[in-house]
Amino acid sequence: MDIGAQLKSMLTFWDRLETAQQEKLKKSAVVRRFQRGETFHRGSETCSGLYIVMSGQVRVYLLSESGREITLYRLFERDLCLFSASCIMSDVQFDVYVQAEKDTEAILIPTAVYEWLMDHSIHVARYTNSLMASRFSDVMWLLEQIMFKSFDSRLSAFLMEQSIIEQSADLYLTHEEIARHLGTAREVVTRMLNYFQSEGLVSLARGVIHLKDTDRLDQLAK
Repeated sequence: MDIGAQLKSMLTFWDRLETAQQEKLKKSAVVRRFQRGETFHRGSETCSGLYIVMSGQVRVYLLSESGREITLYRLFERDLCLFSASCIMSDVQFDVYVQAEKDTEAILIPTAVYEWLMDHSIHVARYTNSLMASRFSDVMWLLEQIMFKSFDSRLSAFLMEQSIIEQSADLYLTHEEIARHLGTAREVVTRMLNYFQSEGLVSLARGVIHLKDTDRLDQLAK
């Protein structure tokens, strides 16, 4: 694999770097592979660097003291995981966790190298600030959903989003997995899914949820 070519195709600021900066980046970047379900960033315990997703799917989530999870956002091919290097952002006061939802291959840029690039390239600094603003917009959007939307609407939106991601009306998810995404208890998810089934919106089987009426689910999500 030509890691330089990969970086060039994935980093919008690559062509604005000086040759020495490009070489430093190429020499330090490494490819990492993670299996489905593997958590490879655990809050303040790790600050390994920035990951650029080459293939697979990643979720970034919060973990409460009681052990409850809630997904902040997902990352897909060509997305950059900024919070895995949160130690370079002094204003970030919360711990995030990063988990591979599917088998994932990513390029790791070590924290020290990326921090050096930010100090020596205004283009990298601007890109990072823009990306940070985008991620915090995702977090604020999630907060708005939790505060102002009913759970049936949130669950419908999640099911529709998952259907788009998987390009299928059959979602192979457990109720516990959905609860972790939405930051609630499994029992709450089960009750709402059973209600959806009684209304003809979905059909439930062991380990799979079939979306029967996507038009009504979409209306409920909105």
